[in-house]
Amino acid sequence: MVMGFSFLSTVPSSLPLVSVSSKTTNTNAVTRCPAQVVSIHCNRVEAEAAVDHEDRFCRRDVLKCIGASVGMELIASSGVFVKTASAADLNQRRQRSEFQSKIKGTLYNAIKKNPDIVPSLLTLALNDAITYDKATKSGGPNGSIRFSSEISRPENKGLSAALNLLEEAKKEIDSYSKGGPISFADLIQFGAQSAVKSTFLAAAVRKAGGNEEKGNLLYTAYGSNGQWGLFDKQFGRSDTPEPDPEGRVPLWEKATVQEMKDKFSAIGFGPRQLAVLSAFLGPDQAATEALLAADPQVKPWVEKYQRSRETVSRTDYEVDLITTLTKLSSLGQQINYEAYSYPVQKVDLTKLKF
Repeated sequence: MVMGFSFLSTVPSSLPLVSVSSKTTNTNAVTRCPAQVVSIHCNRVEAEAAVDHEDRFCRRDVLKCIGASVGMELIASSGVFVKTASAADLNQRRQRSEFQSKIKGTLYNAIKKNPDIVPSLLTLALNDAITYDKATKSGGPNGSIRFSSEISRPENKGLSAALNLLEEAKKEIDSYSKGGPISFADLIQFGAQSAVKSTFLAAAVRKAGGNEEKGNLLYTAYGSNGQWGLFDKQFGRSDTPEPDPEGRVPLWEKATVQEMKDKFSAIGFGPRQLAVLSAFLGPDQAATEALLAADPQVKPWVEKYQRSRETVSRTDYEVDLITTLTKLSSLGQQINYEAYSYPVQKVDLTKLKF
């Protein structure tokens, strides 16, 4: 016999119930339930009766089952099993969230004044991150591209203007930071995020016939802004003290599709990620996609994202791009989740006047 219940789903996989054997005390007595073997499996109770099919599962046994389940739920929700956030933890989260919001505002304004810088910001973030080497656990989005010896390499040609823009933004950001200066590692990846968001918003404005107000409403209603949660949590990268080794970044405008695929494969990416990051591989996205579409493995993904960008919501393209950038921007990095937080000044109650 099987009986289903909608109560707690955190019941242990096996909990025996003891029934009272049959007794008759007088002529009007009712025969009580026979002993049964009961197994409880997350929202359902299975009973294998030891007697014939006409016997029924006792109401008292059901109440025992519920009581045991509720008791275990109360134990599991006690302080022994559940880690609660301390006031300090919550305060740190609030501080980091407020600081991050200000950073995004600063970067948004800087990019809005220099919209042509967007492709370079994307490539800058890619080239800083794709130096990651799994074998040695070195490289990655660690801000190494800020060094003159690295930004001057052939693969980074033309990216100095993007780095200069971020350096100017950093001065403003550091001026209002209460938890220390922002790392270049964080700044470069959040610069890419702001650049990506600007392209999403620009696409919405175009779909709204060039009307910026309607475009903003369209992006708010159908856009992917709510998908950035995991990216925003990866906030607290450390800067490396030296440039990354040479030879880890392809010269994208001269690389073959196979060379691009090989490099992406080395960091755990495939044709799908290569296609969705087409805007990061040079200033001309259309030309890059035409090249990628010549490869039979990459072509289906290129076409998929091209179709997605023609829709109102652009969901497939935008969500996959956010997901890929999130992974790219954290390759090999140890995130310090206490970075940019600061001690709150205590109030001396003895000096307050009431």
